Amino acid sequence: MAGTGLGSRLYKQIKRHPALIPMIGFIGLGMGSAALYLLRLALRSPDVCWDRKNNPEPWNRLSPNDQYKFLAVSTDYKKLKKDRPDF
Repeated sequence: MAGTGLGSRLYKQIKRHPALIPMIGFIGLGMGSAALYLLRLALRSPDVCWDRKNNPEPWNRLSPNDQYKFLAVSTDYKKLKKDRPDF
């Protein structure tokens, strides 16, 4: 087995055991969705600050109507009013 790559070994295992195809597909789907969720958290979350010089506190720029949660079950963000001062 020396000199063979990971892809060729995986291909041989899949040819020998075709029942591995759904498992590899679901594992790939799970890894891809986890990576996309982490990317969404890094780019859209108000807790993450990439530009400290121009916007040191990005959470102060959010209005009450901004939905930054992934899933809001019972909250209608369009009806919320501003109840805090501007800084």
